[in-house]
Amino acid sequence: MIVFERLWNVMREKGVSTYQLRERCGIDSKTIRRLKANDNIETKTLNKLCAAPECRLEDIAEYKPDF
Repeated sequence: MIVFERLWNVMREKGVSTYQLRERCGIDSKTIRRLKANDNIETKTLNKLCAAPECRLEDIAEYKPDF
């Protein structure tokens, strides 16, 4: 499972709100809900997420095995 706990940490560190994430990246509120629930998202969304706070994929997402 891919989890996005790191995304929320990066956003807190850089002072980026979910509103700013939506405005800067063009990500809708449905996608924000999917991220919070660790649901599937498109790779183009991952690209947008890395561009906004200027980070790498491993800074915002982590693989955790399903048990």
